[in-house]
Amino acid sequence: MKRCTALLCLLLCIAASAQERSDSAVVAWLRSEYGVRFSGNNRLVFFQTGQEKFDDLFAAVRQARKSIHLEYFNFRNDSINRRLFQLLGEKAEAGVEVRALFDGFGNRSNNRPFRRRHLDSIRRHGIEIVEYDPVRFPYINHAFHRDHRKIVVIDGLVAYTGGMNVADYYITGKPEFGEWRDIHCRVEGDVVDELQAIFVNFWNAATHSRLSGPEYYTGGRDARRYFSGLKADTCQSAGSKCIGVVDRVPRRTPSIMRRTFVRAIDAAQEQVQIINPYLTLSPAIRRALKRACKRGVDVQVMISSKSDIPITPRIVEHNAHRLMKHGARVYVFEGGFHHSKIMMVDGRLAFVGSTNLNSRSLRYDYECNLLVADAPSTQGLQNIFREDSAARCWLLTPETWKKNFKPGRRFAAWFWQFLGPFV
Repeated sequence: MKRCTALLCLLLCIAASAQERSDSAVVAWLRSEYGVRFSGNNRLVFFQTGQEKFDDLFAAVRQARKSIHLEYFNFRNDSINRRLFQLLGEKAEAGVEVRALFDGFGNRSNNRPFRRRHLDSIRRHGIEIVEYDPVRFPYINHAFHRDHRKIVVIDGLVAYTGGMNVADYYITGKPEFGEWRDIHCRVEGDVVDELQAIFVNFWNAATHSRLSGPEYYTGGRDARRYFSGLKADTCQSAGSKCIGVVDRVPRRTPSIMRRTFVRAIDAAQEQVQIINPYLTLSPAIRRALKRACKRGVDVQVMISSKSDIPITPRIVEHNAHRLMKHGARVYVFEGGFHHSKIMMVDGRLAFVGSTNLNSRSLRYDYECNLLVADAPSTQGLQNIFREDSAARCWLLTPETWKKNFKPGRRFAAWFWQFLGPFV
């Protein structure tokens, strides 16, 4: 009997040591299930502020030689946007191909939208600019499948993606909640070709054109030979990061974002950390987080006390309270609005991009995230989480729930949660 018990313990230890790591498990699943291409020759840097992102982006645009492609949910017609298009106009007049695409609904939801006269002025400088699916009567047929991606590709060598559109408030904040905190990133390497392909395919579909050619796919070259003064990837894994692009296309990959979140959370062995502004959560992701808590994974979630959308904060608070009761640590961010959309798993895997944890992002919109299977990069995001949770957050507990959320607000959180599947 003792020999059988010892043998059983030995077999269990071997099985535990052979358990597949969370990062390799998710990479293998995305490859087999969706054909996501991962490359291992990439560089990646993160920007924590709008100032940092736009300084780097403008420096790269100034050095563009052949092409600049921009795809944003919206361009707010303010000072940073005018500076950007002035620079783009100068590059276009110098012979650089400049193409820009923005979403019609994103433009309408913007308090400083592009008007026809603005677009005419931009086009006179040689820039091709297109509004995707303009919102026109009867309006309801334009409510779904909006383009929520944020992608810029320059000369096929460097690319930007993340949570930021183009607007002053990413730098200056907003009067109603103060600082706008967000995460954006720049990549170099073969992953740039994947982002370029997303732009080119969407451009061709939106404009009925046939843009193509090997000159747009040069991500394998070392971008540092062509661009200077950009923020450097100083990680020990620089130039050898494993990254894949997870692209949500309605009707083609409709469930890829939701399933990737669930798969990564289910693969977690030690820790899951999430920052997301609209944590309304699908039932599948909510169940995955509860399963993680139940098996002893350290689940940490950061939400904002303020938001730019009405009703949504109450739904987020309701979900946060439910997760807290299941054992998750929930941090409430104060002093601004944390618009970042990132998840870290086991310190080895990061999922970052444009995707919110709400119904619109997971069920309707075009979205783009990077799946980064790289420990140093993930740990960089963990440092941001750690610093913000220590300096800018308070921990949600049964006591702080009652103290900071008065009965009327708690009732509103319960009441509005029934709209979660629709916002």
